Amino acid sequence: MLLVLSLLALPALANELPDFTGLIAQNKDAVVSVNTTRKASGNPASRFGFPNDQDVPELFKRFFQQMPDEPSSPEAHAVGSGFIISPDGYIMTNAHVVADSDEVTVSLSDRRELPAKVVGVDEKTDVALLKINASNLPTVKLGNSDQLKVGQWVFAIGAPFGFEYSATQGVVSALSRSLPDGTYVPFIQTDVAVNPGNSGGPLFDLQGNVVGVNSQIYSRSGGYMGLSFAIPINVAKNVADQLKTEGHADHGWLGVMIQDMNQALAQSFGLDKPHGALVAQVTPNSPAQKAGLKAGDVILSYNGTELNRSNELPPLVGSTAAGSTASLGILRDGKEQTLKLTIGKLNEKSEKLAANDNGSGSSDEENALGLAVTDLNAEQRSDLGIQSGVLVTGMNPEGVAAEAGIRPQDVILSFNHQPVKNVSQLEKLIDHSPKGKPAAVQVMRKQQTLFVAIPIPEKMG
Repeated sequence: MLLVLSLLALPALANELPDFTGLIAQNKDAVVSVNTTRKASGNPASRFGFPNDQDVPELFKRFFQQMPDEPSSPEAHAVGSGFIISPDGYIMTNAHVVADSDEVTVSLSDRRELPAKVVGVDEKTDVALLKINASNLPTVKLGNSDQLKVGQWVFAIGAPFGFEYSATQGVVSALSRSLPDGTYVPFIQTDVAVNPGNSGGPLFDLQGNVVGVNSQIYSRSGGYMGLSFAIPINVAKNVADQLKTEGHADHGWLGVMIQDMNQALAQSFGLDKPHGALVAQVTPNSPAQKAGLKAGDVILSYNGTELNRSNELPPLVGSTAAGSTASLGILRDGKEQTLKLTIGKLNEKSEKLAANDNGSGSSDEENALGLAVTDLNAEQRSDLGIQSGVLVTGMNPEGVAAEAGIRPQDVILSFNHQPVKNVSQLEKLIDHSPKGKPAAVQVMRKQQTLFVAIPIPEKMG
């Protein structure tokens, strides 16, 4: 009897599944193929849309990898996707689709092939805006990606491997994903099947609204493996609007280096669980420094949005207009407070500080944490731009400090939120630390600072 009931329920379940036929028919004419031509290079990566080998992500393979001509050909050709956002010919796609292209041609649903002008590109968000000379074109409807929910149905239309107007479907797997090469984008993760050539194409919801721009896949083979990522349309639209009016896009800048919290660090900072963004370093003359933000502060919220992980902060800051006021909820010395600051404008100059390897110096006897440390001389302090600290010259590879992540040549700047002036003071701070609990240790490594939680042994001999 139970078997009969379950079989009878199958047609009803099938009727509940979405029918994409009408949605695809309504929107496919507004989806285009973006064909590019560039001068061939001896570098194999350039034939796949990457100027240099180092630009190719290890795991995240860009879609724009349609096979080019033979290496001996004087030109390399590739194809991606895009979608029309205005009847007069503005088209949205990915920045990496048209990067370093000499010619861009758009193929429409009526088989016309029109030359396209690159209005602007924004590599930080991987968004590009094109313009073709045409009128009365079919367009897509732009939705609101902030309303997306995990589990809802979505579908994509694009040109995987050059097969135009291919449609695939799936669900939203996760929201606000942070990828290694997408700091300023809170990616939409889906299980929609997308492949090389889908890049720059639209991701739709069941109302036929574009909610994302397909951009990356997680792959070890270069093809689809069940994980695809799209730029939220709210992010892409904001960037495209700037590209249209200014020719470039601006991004907000805070001026901090942050790191994620783990359980040990959270405990050492007095948090009941890991959350927020730990400020490891504040850039001189940045909005953060002018507002009084300090290394060791934990940013708990940004403009009222609570931060669960540190990677949630950069997209929020990046999407904030320069010159506007932002509110930071922070934890300092165990107490919560609010800081107001004016967001700056991110420029093209890298904020990363140059690496600076120090000399090994003289080695002292290992302390209770398994560290051999020595005082910095005046020249070393001047080179590093610091007033105090001690240099790690050696360590016990089986000691608690090594297990926590301390390395030789690290400079210890603070221990349990107390500045470290010299070796003698550090030893006293270690001796007076609560036993059996983690201590927050701020270190400088190649002129960048970070925090490490070192568990203090119950017994130190």
